Amino acid sequence: MKNKLIKDSILRVGEVSGIDGRKVYISLDKNKNASELFFDGSLLKNISVGGYIEIRKGFLSIIGKAEGEKLVEDNFSKNDIENKYQRIDKNKRVLTITLSGYINYAGKFVGGIKELPLIGNEAYILTEEKIHKIHNLLKEETSLKISIAKTEIEEVPISFPIDGLFNSHIAIFGNTGSGKSNTLAILYQEMIRVLKENNSLENSKFFIFDFNGEYVKDTCITGDKKVYNLKTGNNDGDKIPMTFSELMDIETLSILFEATEKTQKPFLKRTLNYFKKVKGSKNDDGESDYLNYFKNIIKKDINSVLQMTNKDTAFKILDYLEEILAFFVDDNTKNELRNGVKFHETNRYFYLENNGNDYEYKFSDDYKKIESTKLFQTTDKITEENLANLSKLNQFFVFLLLQLINDLYRYKVQVDHIIPVINRFKAKQKSIERIFEIKENADLWNNQSVIVINFLNVNLDMRKTIPLLLAKNIYTAHKTERNKKTLSIIIDEAHNILSKNSFRETDDWKDYRLETFEEIIKEGRKFGVFVTIASQRPNDISETIISQAHNYFIHQLINQRDLQTIGNAVSYIDKITEESIPTLSIGTCIFSGIATPMPLKVRINELPDLQKPDSHTIKFESFLES
Repeated sequence: MKNKLIKDSILRVGEVSGIDGRKVYISLDKNKNASELFFDGSLLKNISVGGYIEIRKGFLSIIGKAEGEKLVEDNFSKNDIENKYQRIDKNKRVLTITLSGYINYAGKFVGGIKELPLIGNEAYILTEEKIHKIHNLLKEETSLKISIAKTEIEEVPISFPIDGLFNSHIAIFGNTGSGKSNTLAILYQEMIRVLKENNSLENSKFFIFDFNGEYVKDTCITGDKKVYNLKTGNNDGDKIPMTFSELMDIETLSILFEATEKTQKPFLKRTLNYFKKVKGSKNDDGESDYLNYFKNIIKKDINSVLQMTNKDTAFKILDYLEEILAFFVDDNTKNELRNGVKFHETNRYFYLENNGNDYEYKFSDDYKKIESTKLFQTTDKITEENLANLSKLNQFFVFLLLQLINDLYRYKVQVDHIIPVINRFKAKQKSIERIFEIKENADLWNNQSVIVINFLNVNLDMRKTIPLLLAKNIYTAHKTERNKKTLSIIIDEAHNILSKNSFRETDDWKDYRLETFEEIIKEGRKFGVFVTIASQRPNDISETIISQAHNYFIHQLINQRDLQTIGNAVSYIDKITEESIPTLSIGTCIFSGIATPMPLKVRINELPDLQKPDSHTIKFESFLES
């Protein structure tokens, strides 16, 4: 009993002198102004702003966090009897405390307010044992955990529960150089290590979108991973395997070429059905009739166009037919395709020029003469071999033009509405062929649990398109697992694909892109799909996506709009913690969310140089000669 009283007298720092809602004011004892004190052979930090304090109300320990400190100064008072002035203590320290929770009778810390203290209740410095209790994020039944941080002030090691953290959506925010990449890397390095040690990694998959090539080296996160180093500038990059049916899918094509929902997507769908119908055609003997069917389509279109009277439409169709035939002939032949074919402006018909005798060769009177044109005869130069040698995308492009010709004949479409998607096809085709490889048995995961997609050498157009396509595909495929496995989609520099302020795309397409990721983050948890986003610009990211995160690691942010976004979206964070964000040191962050009963300021352990992401800031001194 005597020892307890002695310990309490050492740990006591003052008493409650005022209560205003959740705010409690504690007058500190005059002899407790030292910054540190010895207790049981260990050094304890004295109470200060940002630290925690215990207020004892009977057998209940109420825990509060110091938000501010001030001196209460009393004026001189006059003693009327002796006609003297008496000095009263002018340097009384008063702490402003915000209540955070309490330690219940079972010895567990519970966040929230159960009871308010009374004036006169004594306040104590937390012992190391109680510091551990309020920073203990683990539940009794939890066996899987990672230890990657210490509390900023008390330097107490923090263990994070794998269940509660990784089976949720995570957001990591911070300016360049604040330690954001280190946090992401150590989180998943430790997660994968623990799963390996427990022989359960095969039940989890991790898909990392790496826009700056920070996580590709063998020693970062894990050496047991599949890395795709994509390149759109040349053919030297890795290629993502994809089956023909996966590529020739209306959703895939719509994403790749940013097709509008009401006009361009239906056009792509008609083209896809047309392409599959012709490609799968059989003759009477059951053999492929693809070549003959294809050639007959072009011949029919040539016959039809040369008998048209609408010059504008006819010349557009001729241009498209020339573009198709250009795949199968040399440049000289291409330039001669329309030799002798003329259009009579007055009487509005096509004819074959022959020594000035126009009428004799009018195609609408004698359509057999069409077969003598260079345009028609060139179709016979299309062979099985050169048709098969066309890439799958080139073959599909040919059918885009054929479908457009069919629609023009029927006046089904406005060409001006369709041409943009065809032009996007042309612009993106080479990049797509450098990124994807058509394989019969395509295996994206390659029997690995961790994939890193490196977009460092991918152009801006494809940086939005490819992640959207991959995310949609792996999400759709994972839903068939029916919660037998988990999928973690990790997006570093997430503003690249989750930006709400993009001027390089139409509003409709931007909405589709954001809605796709919003669906994944809103519905994914039902299917064991969890999203982690990391960004230095939270203000650019959709508010829906930010607000759907369950746990946040918030490093230093300075921009006022970013701070406002965090304040609006993160409901778990208190005002004083929010105000400290611009002054956080490198590696320090605010951890807040469903995995912790209150926001914690923690310092994330720094990874060894070999395991760090390649995100260091270059120093000018490194250029100096030694």
